[in-house]
Amino acid sequence: MFEWMVWTLPTALVFVGLALLLAGMAVWARISPPVARRGFLRIETDRGDRLYIGLISAAVVLTVWIAVTDLSMWLALACALLTALVIGRWG
Repeated sequence: MFEWMVWTLPTALVFVGLALLLAGMAVWARISPPVARRGFLRIETDRGDRLYIGLISAAVVLTVWIAVTDLSMWLALACALLTALVIGRWG
């Protein structure tokens, strides 16, 4: 059924990680409903909004890193995770 897809271990881990992250956020929202607040993004966001913006921003950081530099991908990943964490915490 899925022979047309090239599922490598890193690809599978990314999708499993995203599924676990979304499931965790759903449980957290059920336990403690999110509250919208205004951070440095200058728009009113709750933690789900900031997660989405952080994931998109991390993808942009990784894409630009690959396009612009030949430096270590581990450094790119660290920068992308830092971007997502800053947006999640203070965004």
